[in-house]
Amino acid sequence: MATKSLREISLDGLWNNNPALVQLLGLCPLLAVTGSVVNALGLGLATMMVLTGSNFSVSLIRNHVPEAVRLPAFVMIIASFVTVAELVMQAFTYELYEVLGIFIPLIVTNCAILGRADAFACKNPLLPSVLDGFMMALGFTLVLVVLGGMREILGQGVIFSNMQLLFGADAVHWKIELVKDYPDFLFAILPPGAFMAMGILIALKNVIDDRMKQKAEAKKAPVEAGSKRVRVTGKIS
Repeated sequence: MATKSLREISLDGLWNNNPALVQLLGLCPLLAVTGSVVNALGLGLATMMVLTGSNFSVSLIRNHVPEAVRLPAFVMIIASFVTVAELVMQAFTYELYEVLGIFIPLIVTNCAILGRADAFACKNPLLPSVLDGFMMALGFTLVLVVLGGMREILGQGVIFSNMQLLFGADAVHWKIELVKDYPDFLFAILPPGAFMAMGILIALKNVIDDRMKQKAEAKKAPVEAGSKRVRVTGKIS
């Protein structure tokens, strides 16, 4: 049985044990494709599908797979879901699939996915495993989108450009131009900018965690050591 409550599993995925900010897993695709929000969201949704589906499948077969072939079986499951994600993107968002390129099939090698299958899904029942996969993927996707938004704003002075690649022709007008005649800031668009922006996000999380810890400690009532007063009743002879 799962040793964590569903609330704890959710908080782990979103914040306490976030794959990108805490475990620092999947950084290669995270840093490579987050030049814009649409790219980040596309990769995040594909990763969410694979991680949730693989956790579901691994939890189902956890009592039927011999120890000797456990990891190869997990890799085959993950590869199957990655293939499904590829086919879905080719069918419905082909241009975005072309933009993301090799990083869609490389989801197979994402350590966060295999890590959750081995560390959690193979040891827990179906519902906690599915929730763990979904929340870990959601936390990863949120970091992708925030990072993509930061780089898109700093690099191009716009936000939500090319959203039609994911949501169709109606999303052409979603683009918001924050600064007119913005000179492109190449550093933010290139990989060095991704490293800097990711470092800022990790540092910000650490600062928030420290402040939350300090507030929690301040709320604890101090225990004062001192002598106890003893009341004596009755007559003493």
